[in-house]
Amino acid sequence: MSLVKQFQVTFDCAEPERVARFWCEVLGYVVPPPPKGFATWDNFDRSRPPEDQGSWFACSDPSGVGPRLFFQRVPEGKVVKNRVHLCVRVGTGLVGEERLAALEAECARLVPLGAVRVRLLYDGNDSCIVMQDIEGNEFCLD
Repeated sequence: MSLVKQFQVTFDCAEPERVARFWCEVLGYVVPPPPKGFATWDNFDRSRPPEDQGSWFACSDPSGVGPRLFFQRVPEGKVVKNRVHLCVRVGTGLVGEERLAALEAECARLVPLGAVRVRLLYDGNDSCIVMQDIEGNEFCLD
């Protein structure tokens, strides 16, 4: 039996580079170097056929622990709730007001980047903030 060692999370989106750079800021991820033979991603992109330019972008965890994130352009816009979403773990090990404060601080950092706060789920002990990225994909701060 073979165990999967690595996986990639793929986002369908309208503007792959813009969404990828947003998630780099959220997660502390980095844009990997362009393919060999290209000094920049722009140079690489210009080498591709016009219909393929800007069609995908990726980012990765600089520590190599987290999954690679891949963003691919699709023609249709988002119209319904995600069936899968990311939970950004900023309150791990915290409870009550301390947890809520950590979530609120991260929310305050992400809103100026283009994230949208949707709602707070809080029962006095456990909490979660439901948010949307710059193209409306739901994610949670928990």
